[in-house]
Amino acid sequence: MERIVQKFGGTSVADEECIRNVANRVKVEVDLGNQIAVVVSAMAGTTDKLVNLATNVGKFHDAREYDTIVAAGEQITAGLLSIALQDVGVDARSWLGWQIPIFTDDVHGAARIKHIEVKKISERMASGQVAVIAGFQGLAPDGRVSTLGRGGSDTSAVALAAALAADRCDIYTDVDGVYTTDPRIAPKAQKLARITYEEMLEMASAGAKVLQTRSVAMAMRHNVNLQVRSSFSGAPGTLVVNEDSVVEHETISGIAYSPNEAKLTIIGLPDQPGVAATVFAALANDYINVDMIVQSGSSVAERTDISFSLSREDLEKAVNVINKVKSSLGFKSLDSSPNVAKISVVGTAMRTQPGIAKTMFETLASKGVNLHVISTSEIKISVLIDSEYSELAVRSLHAAFGLDDEE
Repeated sequence: MERIVQKFGGTSVADEECIRNVANRVKVEVDLGNQIAVVVSAMAGTTDKLVNLATNVGKFHDAREYDTIVAAGEQITAGLLSIALQDVGVDARSWLGWQIPIFTDDVHGAARIKHIEVKKISERMASGQVAVIAGFQGLAPDGRVSTLGRGGSDTSAVALAAALAADRCDIYTDVDGVYTTDPRIAPKAQKLARITYEEMLEMASAGAKVLQTRSVAMAMRHNVNLQVRSSFSGAPGTLVVNEDSVVEHETISGIAYSPNEAKLTIIGLPDQPGVAATVFAALANDYINVDMIVQSGSSVAERTDISFSLSREDLEKAVNVINKVKSSLGFKSLDSSPNVAKISVVGTAMRTQPGIAKTMFETLASKGVNLHVISTSEIKISVLIDSEYSELAVRSLHAAFGLDDEE
């Protein structure tokens, strides 16, 4: 007998037929004698509709009321799946975040989990009852419902698996595992049997959409065994594990890409201590996340240029923020590029295998791809390129590193 947390995303519970399919999948595990907790997302498209309702009614709304609205999607799914399970003879009940309870901080709309009280839910599971849990939500210190931000249901599932000391956490989605890159771009992409937490974290942060970075980081911190599986097939999934569980890699694990990037260059900044701190403090104060950063000498003496990447949707806001502090910064001009993409090569093999940067840059150069910004970590190299070359770059790198399926 195992204790398992299963998480089903929006596409997995998109309609009545999908919900019945999920109920049958859960029943298989129950019939094996396993203790099951199921975390569900809102039905596909529901959260977007609720967000639009909230913003259309009041652009500058109270974040607490916003949470009340958007948390409703998961509540509906939890109730529907509980009914579907009961209909196939499985004892089940729904749980909302405040009923468990899942305690969070007070940052409504982007709350972080502080503690989960699992005594009641654990007793019900031990008695054979399936716990169907509304993901994405918790209980804030003010007694109001809180939400965890986009992708919060993955985080809910991993946090519950850790609190319940579950044997594993299965993340069900519309793909059957983690691939070496997006199969829609590179049809020869391979499904990985295993990937390390660290690699998955880098892939997710670089644009891979299979898992959210917060959930992977939490799984790594609490050593939760993760498995990514398809809701629509019985094929084996991808295990996300400790590096010790993976035989030494001889090559990189994948090519990630993020198409919705932008680049902003501040030209002619004074080349003196504290200038960069002023720039990024102003952006941080307006909750603008930046990613790749490069500083270079200016053509003007005692001046410097700083370029950085950010989400395309934040570009206009960032330009306004920087222009507001222009007088204190004393820079010459701003140059913005809204049509860039980030391409990343990821793999723990970088620690021991030389020549990966050489292969990456030579491959891109041979295809005429110009690099705007380069950044590295211990197991990742990322470049910023023009968006029009993104698919060509992904396919070329995938082939260059020997990741195409063997025919």
